[in-house]
Amino acid sequence: MSSKLALIPLVLLLAACGFQLRGSAQVPFHTLYIPNAKSGIALDLKRNIEAGTNAKVIDDPKAADAILELSGESREKIILSLTGTGRVREFRLRYSVRYRVHDGKGAEYVPPSLVQLTRDVTYNDAEILAKEAEEQLLFRDMQSDMVQQVLRRLSSAEPPKPKVQ
Repeated sequence: MSSKLALIPLVLLLAACGFQLRGSAQVPFHTLYIPNAKSGIALDLKRNIEAGTNAKVIDDPKAADAILELSGESREKIILSLTGTGRVREFRLRYSVRYRVHDGKGAEYVPPSLVQLTRDVTYNDAEILAKEAEEQLLFRDMQSDMVQQVLRRLSSAEPPKPKVQ
């Protein structure tokens, strides 16, 4: 009994500081269409939107309240520095996604946007396979971060305002 009483102040303290478990994010639409959500970031977005928001991803663009268009996705590997003998010492991995969310009738929930993430990674010729695996792991991690950033942007989006004529 005394252990339950000891938990009450802790629960009240957490509630008072604004702590909230991650739950369902509120987005300004009920249904969403994502073209070609069969792999990559589009599939990750579809899964995360269905699991973490109040919206449902549907397969019919005409019946959707909003359409999330991914207009560009790129992964780059840029040399940052070289050793004295001309071998690569560091790379910068860059992952970019362009997207927009609209209602299919010209109104925008989220205007055309670019989200870009970078990670710097050291390189060693003696560990080629390990460094390639690390690169793939970093790109996967960046894709996961990208999905979370797009979801945060969707939850802060405003419903489109009717056009005044």
